[in-house]
Amino acid sequence: MKTIIQTPTPDLKKSRDFYKRLGYKELSAENPTLFTDGKFIVEINPDRFTRPGLKIFTDDAKSIAEKLGELTVVIETETGFFTSDPNGIRVVLDLRPFDFESGDESFGITGGFAGVSLETTVIPQTVEFWEALGFEKGMGDISEGWAVYSNGGDIDVSIMAANTCPHLFFNPGLTFFNSGKNVENIAKLRDAEIPITEEITHFNEEGIVDNVIINDPAGLGFFIFND
Repeated sequence: MKTIIQTPTPDLKKSRDFYKRLGYKELSAENPTLFTDGKFIVEINPDRFTRPGLKIFTDDAKSIAEKLGELTVVIETETGFFTSDPNGIRVVLDLRPFDFESGDESFGITGGFAGVSLETTVIPQTVEFWEALGFEKGMGDISEGWAVYSNGGDIDVSIMAANTCPHLFFNPGLTFFNSGKNVENIAKLRDAEIPITEEITHFNEEGIVDNVIINDPAGLGFFIFND
């Protein structure tokens, strides 16, 4: 099983340039267009029906789709299935082999990749959906509004209760934690002329911008935080 991020694009050239400026490595230029920060892989898909979310390559796509079919609508395609979680986040199950690998360390200027975050007003239904996908709870306590779920693969999913995060939120959002060194990462983003969607001072007693949010050309959110 291999899990990657999928993002659409209004302009493939513009999206490729964005990820190159983040310092990501291009694994494949087209069919598919893939980049990695060293720890996760993102596919830039120019198909007009693509939506941001996760793509899971697995031989068990059919059995997983059957479980999900008890909870929501699952659509079969030529290469597998797709559906959406209760918050509208697209999940693709792909039966094809995937021959690209990522590593254990992030090298992009976004810093340390920590997984995908999603915000929800329907926690029980959201947890049920992701558990049916094969994700199991790790850190956190969902009764307190936050928990991390993992399928043992490359990308963990943090489920956040609504009104937990005092900043703009993009569902889903890629989360990066930089252990108190985020000001350096923010400077690198500015040097690379990456537009900042939101500068966040909420968590800093001195009012310093030490957390930021950026978006790729399709609007996929990046939460680049200290910790």
